Amino acid sequence: MSDPHAPQGEDDYSATVLGSHWITGPPEGTARTVRFDVPDGPAPDRVEGSVMRFGPGVTAALPLPFPLSPGPAPRRRRSEWRRYTLAAVILIGVLGYLGWQRYGPALEVGGVVVSADPEGPGCDGTADVMAVVRTNGRPGVLTYRWLRSDGTRSEQLTERVPSGGREARLHLLWTFQGAGIYPAKAELELVSPVRRTAAAEFTYRCRP
Repeated sequence: MSDPHAPQGEDDYSATVLGSHWITGPPEGTARTVRFDVPDGPAPDRVEGSVMRFGPGVTAALPLPFPLSPGPAPRRRRSEWRRYTLAAVILIGVLGYLGWQRYGPALEVGGVVVSADPEGPGCDGTADVMAVVRTNGRPGVLTYRWLRSDGTRSEQLTERVPSGGREARLHLLWTFQGAGIYPAKAELELVSPVRRTAAAEFTYRCRP
C-alpha cells in the first residue's frame, strides 16, 4: 500500500528536515528545482541547526529538575543572644536601683556619737567637737542643734545626706578666751528624722 504523502516524482520531491549546509546545487548544466512542502499552519518560530520547529510560539520553559524553595532563615549566634541578655540584665538592674533610690525606705539613723579632745584647747584656743551620725545609706536631711554647757544653743541646722552615704559628720567649733579652768560639755540634739542626743566633755585650762 502506497503512502499518499510519499514523493511521486522528482519534481515533487520535498524535504522538511534539511539545513542550508546540506543543500547543494545540481550538477552543472542540470536545471533542478527543489521545493519544500511545509504543512499548513504558522511559520516556524525557531531554527536550530537542521531541525525546523513548528508551533504556536516560543517553546515554554522546561520545569526545573527540583523545586525551588526559600532556605531556612540563618540562626543567630549564641554570642548575640548572650550580648542581648547581658544588656537586658544590666538595664533591669539599673532601673531597679533607681526605683529603690526613689521609692525605697526613708533615711534612718542608726546611732550618734559625739567626741572631742579630752585635754581641751590651749589658752585662747578653739575646741573642735565632732558628731558622727550613722545612717542606712538612704538620701535625706538631718535636722539638729548644738547645746553648750555655758547655756548657749545654736539655731536649728540641717545636713543633707547623699545616697549611699553611711554617716554624716557634724562639727561644732567652740572658742575660749582668758585664763582659767573650765569643764565644758557639748551636746548634739538630733531633731529629725528621729530624736537622739549625744554629748562629749572636755576641760579648758589656761594658767596665767
